[in-house]
Amino acid sequence: MSLPYPTRIGLIAALGSIALLGGAYWFQYVVGLAPCDMCLWQRYPHMLAILFGLLTLPLMTAPRVALVFTLLAILALFATSAIGAFHAGVEYHLWEGPQACSGRIPTGLSAEELKKILLGARMVRCDEAAWKMWGISMAGWNAILSGGLAILLSGHLIRHARTTP
Repeated sequence: MSLPYPTRIGLIAALGSIALLGGAYWFQYVVGLAPCDMCLWQRYPHMLAILFGLLTLPLMTAPRVALVFTLLAILALFATSAIGAFHAGVEYHLWEGPQACSGRIPTGLSAEELKKILLGARMVRCDEAAWKMWGISMAGWNAILSGGLAILLSGHLIRHARTTP
């Protein structure tokens, strides 16, 4: 039995997110690299892409509805790519990230305010890449791979829509 086109594309989006999210969990639980807040932010769209992509399976008999969930899965890939690009920029010090995980402490604080900030600070910083391959951090790879997959799948859907009556 051949799967309808929207279901195939939705499943590819889900599988891509499963692979990337699986890699993040592998680095966390096998390698021992704890995620920062921004790392966690990148995981949520992957979870949505998996959910939306898998929802296309029971909707095989309703390809138009499956297409909506496929588009949502692709949108989630674009979202995690954008978060990953922003996070990579924070890691490479192109711009500042959230104060809560970038280690930046405002000046002019009282001793009590400084103590509150220091005691509430997370141990994992968002502005330091825990791992790099070929000079690209995990956040950078997430941006590249998720964005690339989203663009590729979008292109396939557009091409399919143009050739289908």
